[in-house]
Amino acid sequence: MKVRNNFEAVFLTAVVMVNFTAYAIAEVPAASAKPVAPQAVVIDNNMYVVVIKGKRLNAPENAALN
Repeated sequence: MKVRNNFEAVFLTAVVMVNFTAYAIAEVPAASAKPVAPQAVVIDNNMYVVVIKGKRLNAPENAALN
């Protein structure tokens, strides 16, 4: 009776266990088994800086906008 009440949880647990088992016993294809040479990494040392120039609003101007 308890299995019927928790059938969804039992089913999901079984699916997760089968999924992990499939990954655990799977063989690695020959193409993926070869070591891969590291690729060259290009580092850009230029940092972009954004400068915003503008007049700061005083209290009456700010109140007029809102």
